[in-house]
Parts: sequence; C-alpha cells; structure tokens
Amino acid sequence: MNDDKTVTPESVSIEDAAPVADKPANDAVPNPEIEKLQSQLSEMNDKYLRLAAELENTRRRSALDAESRARNRAMGVAEKILPVMDAVTAALKHSPDDDGIKSMAMALESAFAQIGITKIESIGEALNPMFHNAIQVIESPDAKPNTIVDEMQSGYMFGDTVLRTAMVIVAK
Repeated sequence: MNDDKTVTPESVSIEDAAPVADKPANDAVPNPEIEKLQSQLSEMNDKYLRLAAELENTRRRSALDAESRARNRAMGVAEKILPVMDAVTAALKHSPDDDGIKSMAMALESAFAQIGITKIESIGEALNPMFHNAIQVIESPDAKPNTIVDEMQSGYMFGDTVLRTAMVIVAK
C-alpha cells in the first residue's frame, strides 16, 4: 500500500482485503428490514402462484368452451344433413339396384363415420326410450314383447349424444 493512506483500486491487493464472514456476525438479533422484505417476498410469491393458477384455469376453460362450440356447430350441421340421408335411404329402398343411389348412400355413411355420427341399431333390439321412439305396436308371433320389428326412420348419435331417436315399430 501507499504511505499517504490514500486507497486507490490499484493500491489494494487481495491479501490486504479483510476476510469476509460466511454468516452475519449477529444472528440472534432479528433485522426488521429483512423480515419486512421476506414478508413482501412471501406475499408476492403467493400472488404469483394465484395468478398462475388463475391463468391456467382460464386457459382450460377457454379450451373447453372452444371444444363445446365446435361440437355444437358440428351437431347443427349434422342435424341439417340427416334429411338428406333419409332421402337417400328412401330412394335406396325404392330402387335397391341403382348403383348411383348406392354410391351416394355409401359416401354419406362414410362422411358420417368420419365426423363421428353413427346410426342407432334398432331392428331386433329391445325398445330403449333413450334411443327409440315407438310409433306403432303390432302383434308379432316371431318377436318377443318390446322388441323392435321395423324401423320407419333411422336414429343417429354424435359421439355419446343422440341427434335423433329412431322411429320404430315394436312387437306387442
């Protein structure tokens, strides 16, 4: 060091530096400033965690809402296409050998399958009011009571939701 007691960065060496303690010298005396800062840090951390949770919940709700809107739109379109499928089915019953009608029916069935619309199976099944609407009851020696013997209009499901119940004839 210099003799004039003026300390400059050039005049200080690492050996001259005072040793640094690993811990504060007085652990027993609480520092109110440190406690205040720790309290603020704790509050800010709590606010951050709450905001992060709220943001995640908002994202989740938004995704569910978007999925629900898309599902409702798809169901609306499907309900509008069902009369077309009914017309093709009626034409196919009238002209079962017409290759054009067969092709159209297969194309519609394929499109329905791709978007998740399935036909409700009815004939030979037990009547289930969730899926079937009995429009007539007839005597049938071949069928058990409450068994569907004929279908007047097909029913369809979109995933696990009934788009339209099947109109059926049931054995007495």
